[in-house]
Amino acid sequence: MEKQFDSESLKNLVHDVPDFPSTGIIFRDINPLLRQPAALKAAITAMTSEFATSPITHVMGIESRGFLLGPTIAQQLDRGFSPIRKQGKLPGKIVSETYDLEYGTDTLEIQADAVGPGDQVLLVDDVLATGGTLSAAERLVATTGAEVVGATVLIELDFLSGREQLGVRHVAAVIHY
Repeated sequence: MEKQFDSESLKNLVHDVPDFPSTGIIFRDINPLLRQPAALKAAITAMTSEFATSPITHVMGIESRGFLLGPTIAQQLDRGFSPIRKQGKLPGKIVSETYDLEYGTDTLEIQADAVGPGDQVLLVDDVLATGGTLSAAERLVATTGAEVVGATVLIELDFLSGREQLGVRHVAAVIHY
């Protein structure tokens, strides 16, 4: 019989790695969860369930772990998938959005024809922390004329209040810290 996973049992599979990538940071390593097929399936189902009846036309995953989760979520919703990449990784005509980080700036890009007017986008990432990356992804999608109708993440770091930085109000998170 396949083991059943709820949010607490999924959380127990996430390993805390202190002082990575720098001193004072606790990195939430999802690799142990990803290695267990039943846990991964439960996580994807939980990330998708709130959006099963939403008017989503496209799923977009943010580099890099949004790439791991996004295509399966898109498949479950029977929608297409496009990546949101770091600068310089996509061919052809692109649109970009530069945003501030604690330690500098970063830039996200999508192919210019990935989405457009009338498209309803679900953003996917592994972690919602300060909201900077997801907020930049929202702005990036908006430049194409598409609309972000939701965001889904595996982990939300509630104490950082990243959800408050987002324009979209339908945000789903499976695991909370």
